[in-house]
Amino acid sequence: MSGSVYGTIFTITTWGESHGNGIGVVVDGCPSGLTLNEQFIQTYLNRRKPGQTKYSSPRNEEDKVTILSGVFEGRTTGTPISMVVFNENQHSGDYNNILSAYRPGHADYTFDQKYGFRDYRGGGRSSGRETIGRVAAGAVANAILNELGIHVRAYAKSIGPITIDSEKADINNIQLSPLSMPDLSASKEAEDYLFEQMKDHNSVGGIIECTVTGMPPGIGEPVFDKLDASLAKAVMSIGAVKGVEIGEGFHAAELTGSENNDGFISDEKHKISKASNHAGGILGGISDGADIILRAAVKPTASIFRPQHTVNTKHENVEIRIEGRHDPIIVPRAVVVVESMVAITLVDQLFMGMTSQLNLIKDFYRNK
Repeated sequence: MSGSVYGTIFTITTWGESHGNGIGVVVDGCPSGLTLNEQFIQTYLNRRKPGQTKYSSPRNEEDKVTILSGVFEGRTTGTPISMVVFNENQHSGDYNNILSAYRPGHADYTFDQKYGFRDYRGGGRSSGRETIGRVAAGAVANAILNELGIHVRAYAKSIGPITIDSEKADINNIQLSPLSMPDLSASKEAEDYLFEQMKDHNSVGGIIECTVTGMPPGIGEPVFDKLDASLAKAVMSIGAVKGVEIGEGFHAAELTGSENNDGFISDEKHKISKASNHAGGILGGISDGADIILRAAVKPTASIFRPQHTVNTKHENVEIRIEGRHDPIIVPRAVVVVESMVAITLVDQLFMGMTSQLNLIKDFYRNK
């Protein structure tokens, strides 16, 4: 299977299946000397761990990470960092009733068409547990960004039809809300809405907003590896994400040029900035120094407890009821996954940008 490697200089390779022995990742291209330990990585994994609220899967997994290589005495060595989380609470028997049926909204049918074979136990590589490797790698990327004064923060902007009020939003509320919303009144309304859908054996989607602060200007490539294009690819590669927008996004199509353009200003120290940020921190595929603002549309969980019409591997029309342990909403646990993919992309682009000017290369080697 190709396509399990992401990045150019700072690369990640994820591996493992939902009901296999474990899930893991290999991070290559991380410089030596970075302070890193399992406790730091665990804080990120705990944010996507199942079973923490009544709105997540009751699968009882600690998701405890083990660093196998690339770290010595609390610092990275510059060699590949390999990490693993062992699966401990698989209920593979929950999937026996769909062994030969293609679940609506899942990758069962497309996997069969591509490989002529599929792991029906929780989706195999297309399971949400694959994101464990992304989050572990994202923790490494965020450790690098923290050293540079760059910070990535995501939260649930909307759940179903309920959207936060920016006037009531407080970043400190994200950890207080079981749905990772910074507006607690909107969170309560969304919880009530979600509870009604759960009683009806249904699921809900939402929108995750991610903001990057401290990003320097001049990062990104002007053609195929545009920063916004790379971010879109990274976030769209998350299984449940069906759309990505940057800045005004689709709303920009409704604006005029005079409304959408961001004017530049210079302060008393002749530092250039923008008077507005409709572009979302990226112009021409290159960061402009303003906050990067990205939003991801997350679909409702495909596994619902309602009877559904589908076909089986014999091409017969059948009805199935999906059993097992499933999230009624993916959004809260996906927040840290979006953060991780954004952080991984930023580090890779920052490293690529170090060779964009000859004087930067000369300064580096002259100072060695």
